[in-house]
Amino acid sequence: MIRKLKSGMFRIYSRSSDAKTGKRKNLGTFATRQEALKREKEIQYFKKRK
Repeated sequence: MIRKLKSGMFRIYSRSSDAKTGKRKNLGTFATRQEALKREKEIQYFKKRK
């Protein structure tokens, strides 16, 4: 999940919330949405790869 921050940067959050805190994990902050989308694709690829 990608969200735009007040600073204008984009942050990737995990799709499911953390069991301990009840919040979503921060998976990285990027200057552009394109960079964030690229990284999200990489994350999804490695999550499903076994």
